[in-house]
Amino acid sequence: NGAGKSTTMKIISGLLSPDSGEVYVDGIDAIKNNRALKDKIGYMPDFFGVYDQLKVDEYLDFYGASYNLKASERKKLIPELLALVNLTDKRYEYVDLLSRGMKQRLCLARALIHDPNVLILDEPASGLDPRARVEMRDIIHRLKDLGKTVLISSHILPELAEMCDEIGVIDNGTLIAHGNVAQIQAELQGDAHIFVELSYGLEEARAFFERNPLVSAMFVDHAAMQLQFSFSGTKVEQTELLREAMLADLAITSFTEQKKDLEDVFMAITEGADLA
Repeated sequence: NGAGKSTTMKIISGLLSPDSGEVYVDGIDAIKNNRALKDKIGYMPDFFGVYDQLKVDEYLDFYGASYNLKASERKKLIPELLALVNLTDKRYEYVDLLSRGMKQRLCLARALIHDPNVLILDEPASGLDPRARVEMRDIIHRLKDLGKTVLISSHILPELAEMCDEIGVIDNGTLIAHGNVAQIQAELQGDAHIFVELSYGLEEARAFFERNPLVSAMFVDHAAMQLQFSFSGTKVEQTELLREAMLADLAITSFTEQKKDLEDVFMAITEGADLA
């Protein structure tokens, strides 16, 4: 909170002027050529207003007219957009009778009315229940498949990991990390954290793994018949360790590496920023 996500998105959308720097969207200077930018982007703010006395199709028709779409175009487009955001059965409902999740999806349809190349979605799943979040995520996947570039801000990090190709982390107004999700996770992974479950022979297995110089920080859970330890070797060396364990007739039922998720990555990155 307060890191600068919404401010950044408003600058990209041409709603705020930056103190310094440049912004280009689809090759357009977003600061100097603000009017041309509007045709390229669809913007969905974190807090948005709706006209309560309009029905859903009237609401979209109003915004379509605002983008100078002909009446015949709007008549064809509105049902397609409502189908995309799963609101076909709400076409003739008044907007103020919709749930929050439905209003979120309606606002997304509004952002798509002029077929923009780039979508800027500020906290699109904020305040939604689990089912509504899943529906929003599925819609965003469909938009990606349609060739749209989608820029999202969110605090729901596990969902971002499922949706995004690249991430950026903003801390105190500064972009402190950005890049491919898998690449950033790999860079911060460090030693592998291995979980080994056995059907019997826990102490025998413990002695075996502790003899390996790449193994450290051993923890034994007798109740769960499980070993946990850090492994500083490569993937190939990890494979060789498992092969040797099987040749030693250890009663292993599971040998897994715990991966850092996006929340772990975020904490590691921001802790580093605080130290700097």
